[in-house]
Amino acid sequence: MESIKGKQFISDSDIPWEDLGGGLKRKIMAYDDSLMMVKVAFEKGGVGVLHSHFHTQMSYIESGEFEITISGKKGILKKGDAYYIPPDAIHGALCLEPGTLVDIFNPMREDFVNK
Repeated sequence: MESIKGKQFISDSDIPWEDLGGGLKRKIMAYDDSLMMVKVAFEKGGVGVLHSHFHTQMSYIESGEFEITISGKKGILKKGDAYYIPPDAIHGALCLEPGTLVDIFNPMREDFVNK
């Protein structure tokens, strides 16, 4: 994983998917100590369980349709939409149509690289 830290040019096809189970898989696209970009692919019905973390997060809907929950509020988002999650907010996702989210975290998610 250290080999992608700070890498300036990233080719999607060079990064393998990590199977998370439950119809989800992810790719860590790029990161440094303060920022991280992660792609998460969902099968229809896949659930990003409700959770929280101290990181600020922004996510872009690359494809598909999702019901996003943030701090008890729900919204339906489609390709081209985005959402913001403040630190420590409880949030999750339900995939309504197969698709991919692009998540940005500040600071980077150490728990994703230190397994």
